[in-house]
Amino acid sequence: MSTVTVVDHPLVQHKLTLMRRAETSTADFRRLLREISLLLAYEVTRNLPTKLVDIETPIAPMRAPALAGKKLCFVSVLRAGNGILEGMLDLVPSARVGHIGLYRDPRTLEAIEYYFKVPDDVPERDVIVVDPMLATANSAIAAVRRLKTRGARSIKYVCLVAAPEGVAAFQAANADVPIFTAAIDLKLNEHGYIVPGLGDAGDRLFGTK
Repeated sequence: MSTVTVVDHPLVQHKLTLMRRAETSTADFRRLLREISLLLAYEVTRNLPTKLVDIETPIAPMRAPALAGKKLCFVSVLRAGNGILEGMLDLVPSARVGHIGLYRDPRTLEAIEYYFKVPDDVPERDVIVVDPMLATANSAIAAVRRLKTRGARSIKYVCLVAAPEGVAAFQAANADVPIFTAAIDLKLNEHGYIVPGLGDAGDRLFGTK
């Protein structure tokens, strides 16, 4: 089964609490998501390989560590994934970016794809899929399945809040894809929303409700 890492850093948890509050403004929600995303990026990239390279400091030459191996590609699940994407790009501005447009059918809760664009060399990159909420996991499963059809072999999934049902469904479908999240909440309600959650992340991020 895929591994699940809950990022319990005090700053992450504090900022998530502020985001959960119903009275948090759109501007503050957007800022907090970007700040948390940078911290999540730090965690999800912790094991990137490095190599020693020769450099000159102002004082002396030395061998210093630099990133090695495959380059990163962040893939945002539209539209709310863009809120996480911005914070991650603050930390890794050289990463390539892909987008997958999915919406949830209100009756079946199944994911419907309407857009897909990723770098041509995605099979040679470490792919990090970002979306704030892992609820039913239908969108996450569809996104990862689509990436695998394009040859992606190294994939990680990052979200802000997950439901136990979503984690179980995602693991059953993608035993090879680790999950990184700031919290695993209580359950899903009858409408497929995470409880207690933080509401619709896209609406809160873009002020559309």
